[in-house]
Amino acid sequence: MKIISWNVNSVRARKNNIINYIKDTKPDLLLLQEIKTEEKNFPFEDFKNIGYASYVFGQKSYNGVAILSKNKIQDIEKNFFKDQKNQARTISCDIKLKSNTIKIINIYVPNGNPIDTDKYDFKKNWLINFIKKIKMNLKKNKNIIIGGDFNIIPEEIDVYDHTKFKNDALFKSEIRKKFLEMLNLGFNDIYRYINKTKEEFTFWDYMSGAWQKNNGMRIDHFLVSTNLLNKVDDININKKPRSKLKPSDHTPIELDIT
Repeated sequence: MKIISWNVNSVRARKNNIINYIKDTKPDLLLLQEIKTEEKNFPFEDFKNIGYASYVFGQKSYNGVAILSKNKIQDIEKNFFKDQKNQARTISCDIKLKSNTIKIINIYVPNGNPIDTDKYDFKKNWLINFIKKIKMNLKKNKNIIIGGDFNIIPEEIDVYDHTKFKNDALFKSEIRKKFLEMLNLGFNDIYRYINKTKEEFTFWDYMSGAWQKNNGMRIDHFLVSTNLLNKVDDININKKPRSKLKPSDHTPIELDIT
């Protein structure tokens, strides 16, 4: 089974790129973040025409998450937990993998910049409440995969120059500690679990030739609960979509499980 996560930075602006990517990779599940549209304007029919049902938690102009599925999924929960500002940032579902029921949680974590504003406090509180919700869910089902744009650079190796991000909400120590707190619940940053020393990125800013210079960062992640580790075959950061015309500033991460 192939599960892919991709911050598309507007599903309508990127629709043709997404459709071509789906045709190339044929994912079972595609988790989208930052779709930037309300449900009424989501291109349901375009994805249906290539064999995918869409489950959407949208918001006008900002945020928004969606799950595209080739097969039947269960227990779709929009707004997996309610944040203080009622933003569209989480959607979850259950899938069947052989005899296992796996909860898939698609998240778009707040950016948190600038750090001297309430945006940073909002991010901290969002993560605190998300972790509480995960703890509750682990009591019911320990088979959980969290995928999405975490807006967190976990380690120095995960950004082109960590010294430039000491006072950035993506790399502040207390934010990175929240990421570790998630791992300590029994999750694994599966890219880093498989690739101990590899330096790859999932995001390159549109500004200052970041893509051309490979001035990127790894902020999109799959966290896989420990008891699912033996089901993970591979994870790949697919850079091809970032090189297309009118690309998202993020590129997909592809998880294969059996």
